[in-house]
Amino acid sequence: MTATPPFDLWVYLATSPLLWLTLTIGTFLAAQWVAKRSGFHPVVNPVLITIVVMVLILRLTGTSYDTYFDGAQFIHFLLGPATVALAVPLYRSRHLVKAKALPILASLAIGAPFAMLSATGIAVLLGAAPAIVLALAPKSVTAGIAVGIANQIGGEPALTAVLVIATGILGAVIVTPLMNALKIKDYAARGFAAGLTSHGIGTARAFQVNSVAGAFAGLAMALNGLATAFLAPLIFGLFT
Repeated sequence: MTATPPFDLWVYLATSPLLWLTLTIGTFLAAQWVAKRSGFHPVVNPVLITIVVMVLILRLTGTSYDTYFDGAQFIHFLLGPATVALAVPLYRSRHLVKAKALPILASLAIGAPFAMLSATGIAVLLGAAPAIVLALAPKSVTAGIAVGIANQIGGEPALTAVLVIATGILGAVIVTPLMNALKIKDYAARGFAAGLTSHGIGTARAFQVNSVAGAFAGLAMALNGLATAFLAPLIFGLFT
């Protein structure tokens, strides 16, 4: 029986939608293992590792994003249920949430507009085009909401998606060292800050550190999504 050349085997496998789903999940599980072996060091972020590895694979194989997404779109579908599932740890911490209701609202009132205005303000000062400025506005909101906001205010949705991922990864990497440097020991405060500024990826990092931090990060992610969806059109409507 004649052996199948490796390239022909790859061409055959690449036609299967399950290939990219399997590769993505497998790469993430391997990245999780590496992160665990590092003691969940902030720099060893599983999402970042997975993105880099998958981009290299797509580049080396000449695979288009559309082909990749046809196979891996199930992961995209799971974003919704995964976000809703954050309500479970939040419910378990409901008494703590009630006790900290005032600080939570105060943090949201300051943090939500600051997350938008700090980045967009710097972009304006550096002479960025309006489309880039508007794409930056919802960078701290989870991707599904951020893309919708960008569409509404006239930003570029594709650029917003990239900025959202970059913001999440950067936040997940620096949040623990930053909080330690600032000597902030309250896990509710640490988690809320992580979720408010770096959405789902920051929330995943918060859960690695502490369950209370994860619950408050999930709360912050949800509240910031709602606040930004309301405030962004009001603040940036002048640009459109």
